[in-house]
Amino acid sequence: MADKPHFDGHLPIPGTEPFDDTWARKGYALNKMCFSFNDAVNRDAFVADEEGYMAKYGLNEEQAAAIRARNVLQLLAAGGNAYYLAKFAGIFKLDMQDIGAQQTGVSKDTFKAKLVAANNQPGL
Repeated sequence: MADKPHFDGHLPIPGTEPFDDTWARKGYALNKMCFSFNDAVNRDAFVADEEGYMAKYGLNEEQAAAIRARNVLQLLAAGGNAYYLAKFAGIFKLDMQDIGAQQTGVSKDTFKAKLVAANNQPGL
């Protein structure tokens, strides 16, 4: 599929998946659960009983394992939408730099240094 254009005619970016209707269906339970974290009472309920909370939303084993591992890349692969996953990450005080570091496989300090270096480039 890497060499087939997407529905809009663009070639895919290696290592990414478009969030389309297939991914939306795949990640529905996970994303619905993460959306619930908009309310503090739901965040507290999750922290109090993660397994029970995941069961309440019907997460499959791939999704539940990714939640247990706190692994954003696994959550994305399990159908997670980045906007909803940010709600999950916030429970554990993870910010976008933590997530970016995880996605690129480097430490948070290394990721931050790359951001600073990119910002200090002339012509940007």
